[in-house]
Amino acid sequence: MNSNFTGVIGILHLALVIWAAVSILGSGASQGQKVLWILLVLVFPVIGLIIWILAGPKKS
Repeated sequence: MNSNFTGVIGILHLALVIWAAVSILGSGASQGQKVLWILLVLVFPVIGLIIWILAGPKKS
């Protein structure tokens, strides 16, 4: 795979993780739930993002 393409995918993934973390922190979930969601997104990057999009806390 072309290294430039891989770099673009990496930057896109980083942007999605940052967006998810900011959205989680701005949600109406409790502090403990926010920590767990952020850990899920960081530990399991692709699966965590998908689960968060489908079932994560929504903005209040």
